[in-house]
Amino acid sequence: MLAFVLLLATQTSLIVPAQISKPGESKPMDWRKLLTKETFQANGMSLPYRLLRPAKEEKGTTYPLVIFLHGAGERGTENETPIVHGVKEFATPGARKDFPCFLIAPQCPDGKRWVEVDWSLRSHEMPKDPSEPEALLLKLLHSLEQSHPIDKSRIYVTGLSMGGYGAWDLICRYPNRFAAAVPVCGGGDESQGIQAAKVPVWAFHGAKDGVVIPERSRNMIEALKKAGANPKYTEYADVGHDAWNRAYAEPAMMRWLFSQKQEK
Repeated sequence: MLAFVLLLATQTSLIVPAQISKPGESKPMDWRKLLTKETFQANGMSLPYRLLRPAKEEKGTTYPLVIFLHGAGERGTENETPIVHGVKEFATPGARKDFPCFLIAPQCPDGKRWVEVDWSLRSHEMPKDPSEPEALLLKLLHSLEQSHPIDKSRIYVTGLSMGGYGAWDLICRYPNRFAAAVPVCGGGDESQGIQAAKVPVWAFHGAKDGVVIPERSRNMIEALKKAGANPKYTEYADVGHDAWNRAYAEPAMMRWLFSQKQEK
């Protein structure tokens, strides 16, 4: 009986405090509200995107820009799903303090891809032209550079799954535009690796990925090395397709990314 009373008292002490809130105590801010909903229009087309600004913009200071490309499951027009994976890590109080930046998370429309290729293939040739969403993204980038205090020598691109393909494609097509790239569980055209050899890369993949085989990242890393580059690569032995959960939570990745700067 005494043991039962002690157990009950212990359980009560664990439960009651969680139900009590202090008078005047404010709830933590929803980080998603930090990313405003925007829409870019050009040539009769629209590209919804979310925008994160530096916590405190100082006059006369320019800031890095991170382009975050979502995966296939987040396509649409509602401008909600592009930030469900990975973006939260850039919006934490610690990240905003240590790495103040602009971040955009554009939304690819249904039926389109950042790169119009078959993700199930073991390799692909880079399409001659960028996809419609990617071309529109480049126009958005140019517009933001004109309207916001962006450091053009510190523009970064990252993406997961379909977005990982987009990140690889962008640095192969426009290597002079990016200071660094973090492709996660994506793939690119290995024959174009030499084009991106001067772009610092840290790629991530899950060894058990059954959606985008890890060879897609491995082969791009080898292509960069053959071209004389020194890319970083992390492969999680026990992870499937959702390597982004581990990749974007890597403190070293964030520090590495924001330390990269183009030599103009």
